Amino acid sequence: MSPARRPVVVPLVLLTAVYAAVVLAGPIAPYAPATQHRDLPFAPPTRVHFAPTAGDVPFGPFVYRVAARADRPDQYDDDRSRRYPVRFLSHGPPYVVAGLIAADRHLFGVDAPATLFLFGSDQFGRDVFSRVLFGGQISLVAGVLGAGLALTLALTLGALAGFYGGWTDEAIMRTAELVLALPWLYLLLAIRSVLPLHLDPVQAFLLIVTVLGIVGWARPARLIRGVVQSIRQRDHVLAARASGATDLYLLRRHVVPATAGLVVTQLAVLIPQYILAEITLSFFGLGVGEPAPSWGALLAAAQRFDVLSSYWWMFLPGIALVPVFLLYYALANALQRRQVAVTS
Repeated sequence: MSPARRPVVVPLVLLTAVYAAVVLAGPIAPYAPATQHRDLPFAPPTRVHFAPTAGDVPFGPFVYRVAARADRPDQYDDDRSRRYPVRFLSHGPPYVVAGLIAADRHLFGVDAPATLFLFGSDQFGRDVFSRVLFGGQISLVAGVLGAGLALTLALTLGALAGFYGGWTDEAIMRTAELVLALPWLYLLLAIRSVLPLHLDPVQAFLLIVTVLGIVGWARPARLIRGVVQSIRQRDHVLAARASGATDLYLLRRHVVPATAGLVVTQLAVLIPQYILAEITLSFFGLGVGEPAPSWGALLAAAQRFDVLSSYWWMFLPGIALVPVFLLYYALANALQRRQVAVTS
């Protein structure tokens, strides 16, 4: 691998691993996102021990069953009377991968009545780690689809404005300036607030993706317009036009492909912004609601004072966002440097 490609490949590979883990949330997560353990609300992360274990697993990791104290139901102690080995490729709740493959094998798990809460549990005794993985299927995919829709609109309108100029350019760019003048977060909240609050998760997800795509096309459209204005004056485009090529042919074969580097870079920039927008909407209860485990819905519990003061593990979903955003930031920077190196 050449040194020029390495800064792009490393974050791209790591992001691919993140998305693969999200797609494979069913076999990786030990529990279904809606599975409740009502006797274990706000249970802390399970401590995994490594030592020879009793039972049919002679050596490996194990956990103890946790139980609430009789005098303090909000605190838990380990029941050390029995060890529960962590079983790999164990049977558990059924799931469907990508809507196609049904199975019930999980990467790891423990036998009941023990539990394995790597990130602790929420107020209903649901495993936070499992919900983070399944929540990524909503938040991460919403960011990709929203950015894809926004860039599709930006590429179409920006290419038309830059290629034709005149009144077409004026109309599109004035509209873009109007959209840019509006604060996008308040615009998202305003649009979502006038729509029905009680939507099923699929409808809410599609609504968020559509709203994100509609409000986010203006800035990349202006960048694409500038690139197209430069491309249409190049010698090979003028030669193709002189040979009788149609506008559609010029756009399809010469103009739009030349914007690929800019579009890919903008995609890496917009996806984390749209992920954060979906999280913000769900955090305020305007996005995908319960029981769907959106990352914003997971963080919504942190609005309660008792959670802020007593249950630190409820912040782990927010900490999980940091490496995702840093990887996108590194990818966007690497793509931008590579594009500058190619064009210079």
